[in-house]
Amino acid sequence: MWQGFKNVKNYFPLGKKTPAEDTVTCKLCGAVLPKQEAKANRYICTKCGYYFRVRTHNRLRMVADPDSFEEWFADIEESNPLDFPGYEEKLKEVQEKTGQKEGVTIGRATINGIPVVLGVCDSRFLMGSMGHVYGERITASIERATKEGLPVVLFCCSGGARMQEGIMSLMQMEKTSAALKKHSDAGLLYIPVLTDPTTGGVTASFAMLGDVILAEPGALIGFAGPRVIEKTIGEKLPNGFQSAEFQLNHGFVDAIVERKNLKKTLYNIIKLYTGSKGYANFMSTNEESAEPEEVAREQAMKSVPLSAWEKVKAARSVDRPSTTDYMNLIFDDFFELHGDRLFKDDHAVIGGIAYLDGQPVTVIGIQKGRDFEECAYRNYGMCSPEGYRKALRLMKLAEKFGMPIVTFVNTSGAYPGKEAEENGQGEAIARNLYEMSALKVPVICLMIGEGGSGGALGLAVGNVVWMMENATYSILSPEGFSSILWKSGDRVEEAAGVMKLTAEDLKELGIIEEIIPEYGGANEWTVRSIAKYMKKNIRDYLEENADKTGEELANERYERFRKF
Repeated sequence: MWQGFKNVKNYFPLGKKTPAEDTVTCKLCGAVLPKQEAKANRYICTKCGYYFRVRTHNRLRMVADPDSFEEWFADIEESNPLDFPGYEEKLKEVQEKTGQKEGVTIGRATINGIPVVLGVCDSRFLMGSMGHVYGERITASIERATKEGLPVVLFCCSGGARMQEGIMSLMQMEKTSAALKKHSDAGLLYIPVLTDPTTGGVTASFAMLGDVILAEPGALIGFAGPRVIEKTIGEKLPNGFQSAEFQLNHGFVDAIVERKNLKKTLYNIIKLYTGSKGYANFMSTNEESAEPEEVAREQAMKSVPLSAWEKVKAARSVDRPSTTDYMNLIFDDFFELHGDRLFKDDHAVIGGIAYLDGQPVTVIGIQKGRDFEECAYRNYGMCSPEGYRKALRLMKLAEKFGMPIVTFVNTSGAYPGKEAEENGQGEAIARNLYEMSALKVPVICLMIGEGGSGGALGLAVGNVVWMMENATYSILSPEGFSSILWKSGDRVEEAAGVMKLTAEDLKELGIIEEIIPEYGGANEWTVRSIAKYMKKNIRDYLEENADKTGEELANERYERFRKF
């Protein structure tokens, strides 16, 4: 019915908006929503949850504190480096249409009072493509952030390189990456937030170089776009390919954060990392005594010593408290980080950042699972190479920010599957031993269940290694020991006895420093008492070693293992 009007806007009375200007159409479900409704819902479809792309000023409003944003480098003049026909005219047209001078706006702001450098890429400006001014704004702002000691948060949204600038656009990839390397070498935090879409040269440069990488739900994230891939390989891509969820599962994104939680999440991460320089900065607490609770006392009084084989069975019990149980009881505000940045997110390894009575720490542990479903999801606590590489990535990040590391070990051993060998299981464990030996922060390792061979050692190169009373730590399982040495599977109890795999044996050998009491056996009744004991000892150790330099800590760790 509108075909009879050449100018639709003229049909409506002066000052009135057209229906199209008052509404927004969801690309996923087709719902037509009033713009005010979409705005009130943070530009998320109220019908299906689809995330609309957000304009620069709206993104700043949602993340930065009111009136805190100060734009930097807005006066850099555009040019046409390749004398591409019609490029200047196209730039002017897009500038007038969007009200933006370029596809990225960046400057200084505060997030809940914390100063940051905050940048927002806008897909409306030539699909957020990266030209030389775009790259210069980002690079100059990162350089200034480095000088001023500020963290950088950058909302990425781009179709990639700007075709009209050709090779000059390509050079922005290296330029922005090099600036981020200097920023990182200065010990500063960088958080890219990947939004829909993040592709091409932006993905292959600053979007994937974060200390912590966040993404919005459902965002398209990849190097080559789906249409390019399908045309090149001649096959249809599966649903969800290159989505934020796909990238999380494949180890390239730390967390997917809903838009309503973005500001709070950014604030918490920045506060944890920027407040972590130096350790043993505890807040005063009214902590309860580490003495066992009454039910734990009673259980301890009734307990009888276990044989080595009985301890093996106790360590393997599915009812035994797990890594996450201790994490939740000892630490506050744990935020899980995912992925090895290479291939995958191994669910057997849980790692992230948290507080120990106000002291930021990095916590990493192996999780077996408490029921069949979780055991299958966690691969029964058998780590793949990706798990060791994820753990090492988080440890190196902790070292960069001067953050103590606490690990929880409970595994029958590294995963012996075909895929693990193809992806370098031995190299991954070896790399952890190599790098952990020289970490310049305190490393506290707690053996809470099974400590199976090199698979356990890959997370147990600590300044101190503590072991629960009924945990085990050995070169292999008693079953394997019996089979290899005695060519029999019937002597497992005898094998357990001669292998010296109990906490008492290992403390006598000097393999561990501390035996953690279980007050009669680790279970749902004693777990709180055990966690209190762990927490007190972790805190005491950090306080006692607070004045040591990174070099001293690394040397002590070296000497600890050198004596064996």
